[in-house]
Amino acid sequence: MTPTAELRSRLRKLLNEVIPTGGTESDTRFLDADLDELLTEAVNIYGAAAAGWTMKAGMLQSQIESYSVGQEKYDLTSLKDQLSHALAMADRYANMARVSGGSVLLKITPPEVL
Repeated sequence: MTPTAELRSRLRKLLNEVIPTGGTESDTRFLDADLDELLTEAVNIYGAAAAGWTMKAGMLQSQIESYSVGQEKYDLTSLKDQLSHALAMADRYANMARVSGGSVLLKITPPEVL
C-alpha cells in the first residue's frame, strides 16, 4: 500500500497509538516512518495493524503489577494480560486482512437433472 496521511492516522487509531494533544509522533511507540513501513509491506490496513500489534507485543516490558502507599493500593495490568491483549488484537486484524484481502469469483454450474 502507498502510505498517506489518512492511512497513517487510521493505522494509529487501530493500534491505539493516538498522538496526545499538543504532542508529536515521538510521544507514541510508532513514528510516521514506522507506520509507513508497516503500510508499505501490508496488503491492506488490517494487515498493517496485525503487524503493528505484533510489534507492540514485543515492546512490552515487565513492570510492577501492584504497589501500595500507606493505606492506598494500586493494581496495574499484568504483563501477561498486556501480551495476551496485544496478540489477540494482532490475530483479529490478521483475520480481517485475510477476509478483506480481495474478492473471489466463483462459477457454479447447476447439476444436470434427468
